[in-house]
Amino acid sequence: AEKAILTRTILEGNMANEIGFVVLSVLEAFCIHFKTQLEQDNGDNVLMRKVSSLLVLFLQIGQSEFLLEHVFAAIRSFINKFPVVLFRGTSSFCATLCYEILQCCKSKLSTVRQQASLILYLLMRSNFEYTGRDFVRVNLQATLAISRIISGVSGNTDEGLIKSSLNQISSLVNSDEGMKQTLFPSQVYNLLKRLRTVLVAMNKMQKYRDDPELLIKLQYSLAQSYVNNPQLRQYWLEQMCLTHESHGNISEAALCQVHIAALIAEYMQRKMNYDHSCRVFTRVSNNIVEEENLQEDKAAEDVIGYTEDLYVEMMEKCVKLLTIAERYELVAEIYRLLLPIYERQRHFQQLADAHGQLHEAYKKIVEVMSSGNRFLGTYYRVSFFGQEFEDDGGKEYIYKEPKVTGLSEISQRLSAMYGKRFNKEVAIIQDSGQVDTKTLDEKKIYIQVTFVSPYFEEEELENRITEFERSTNLHRFMYETPFTLSGKTHGALSEQYKRKTVLTTSHFFPYIKKRLLVVQREQFELTPVEVAIDEMQNKISQLYEVIRDPPDMKKLQLVLQGCVSVQVNAGPMAYAKTFLSPKTVHNYARHHVEKLKSVYRLFMNLCGDALELNGKIIKEDQRKYQEQMIHNYDEMIKDLTVVLGAEVCLIFSHDYYILQN
Repeated sequence: AEKAILTRTILEGNMANEIGFVVLSVLEAFCIHFKTQLEQDNGDNVLMRKVSSLLVLFLQIGQSEFLLEHVFAAIRSFINKFPVVLFRGTSSFCATLCYEILQCCKSKLSTVRQQASLILYLLMRSNFEYTGRDFVRVNLQATLAISRIISGVSGNTDEGLIKSSLNQISSLVNSDEGMKQTLFPSQVYNLLKRLRTVLVAMNKMQKYRDDPELLIKLQYSLAQSYVNNPQLRQYWLEQMCLTHESHGNISEAALCQVHIAALIAEYMQRKMNYDHSCRVFTRVSNNIVEEENLQEDKAAEDVIGYTEDLYVEMMEKCVKLLTIAERYELVAEIYRLLLPIYERQRHFQQLADAHGQLHEAYKKIVEVMSSGNRFLGTYYRVSFFGQEFEDDGGKEYIYKEPKVTGLSEISQRLSAMYGKRFNKEVAIIQDSGQVDTKTLDEKKIYIQVTFVSPYFEEEELENRITEFERSTNLHRFMYETPFTLSGKTHGALSEQYKRKTVLTTSHFFPYIKKRLLVVQREQFELTPVEVAIDEMQNKISQLYEVIRDPPDMKKLQLVLQGCVSVQVNAGPMAYAKTFLSPKTVHNYARHHVEKLKSVYRLFMNLCGDALELNGKIIKEDQRKYQEQMIHNYDEMIKDLTVVLGAEVCLIFSHDYYILQN
């Protein structure tokens, strides 16, 4: 029985080889007798697509080592017969061939690797001879192919096998006497160097696939290295998009897609005088102008398929991701660009769908502004201390975490991730002060994590009215460190100083990365009276936010409780008694005293506005609650009247008090 099975296996193998030989013979004969028809439209015809797909099919389906030798011979013959198809026509066949040949370059059979290396070298040489100056198409498609191959592999990437194939190509160019007096050898070495760089980067990506920030950093570096090659930059932006999606960072995934659309627009504007450039996306993100760095290069001339239809497709993907990310305002910005294209193309169904989605987006904006249930990210300053962190050691980053991520949550994530990687104890430093590295234990690695909030100048806040506007295009962040001159962290209000640290990042959030390097640090100290002014201004900002239209009742009442409730009344009153009472006011600069008084007047007026608004929107069962709040407000005004010496009057028609001079 075993002998019969073996015999049958041999017979089936021989038959498969014979069928393969017959097909290859027919293909060869067809290519000889119908060469003119096959070259029609530079190979962009049905006959050539059938022939080329059949030839590639031999590489896609497992063949015997014996038959593969003849397949490779047929491919070499095809390259010599049809350079026009490969190097002038559509790049799709050259791309597919490069991909399949590079797949063979990681075969465990040395003979297959040798033959594949020879064909890849022949493709480079033939492309160079066809153009007379370079092999841009093969260069581009080989780089794309190796990126696709390695990124699609989990676990062992067969890096060593591919490197051995690249070494063989290097040997081939060294021994090719006919090309030594041309630019060809140097161009081959540059391509091989680039492919090895991609291999090293991809190997690191496999190693750090559990570290989303480092994985994105590696993908980002590759994307940035291809500013002269739109398709390769697009490929790595797409990989970044997928990585972000897999880790739930949808805003960053959406921004990757926006950068792809901007890249395509910039390319078409330069090459086809298209009426859009990357600049049209600046209303979506301030970072988008970096797509203007697209450099004029031979590789850019070989880009095939950058059309308005692809541009529209990319923007439609932007809409989907921005919707999932709850950035509905940016959905409207994308449709500002899409709708004129739909109208020009008479795509009425797309217009109908777009207006329907715009309607839903604006409804969502109203809904989240009313409910206050949209959270677009939490920000932390993260610093690393320890030799194990290598390039990151001693650097400061701002991390953008999804929705409302607590300090303990990000601390635990970073501690677990780096503890596993370095097999060392991780110490989290939650104190925001300067770290003295001399006092750190070398047996541990240290990560300092500090909550930061977006920082705006006063004039900037005038243009950032809504919560969304204060949650997008952010690049300055602030954290506070309380201290006293005696060295203690906290003291009496008259002794309490505060240090504000403002950090500026390299780009604006949200970006295609979720952590950004801090490139500038500013510090300024507030005296105790300035601390009082600052704290009261913070309360004023909260009041301004809750009395906007449409009001958020829950948030409004929460802020009111923090301003006028009896149990927290000590806050505003304590500052007033400390800095504005007749006994102490002479201890402080006149301009500070006047500033604090004006802040209190505005604070009380806004409390009154907030109380009036609350009275209009509450239900009957909350009337007693409203009356208690008004009573608290009344008591606070009486106390402040003693301190400020202000005249207080009751506005009966509104049921709330206004503090007047």
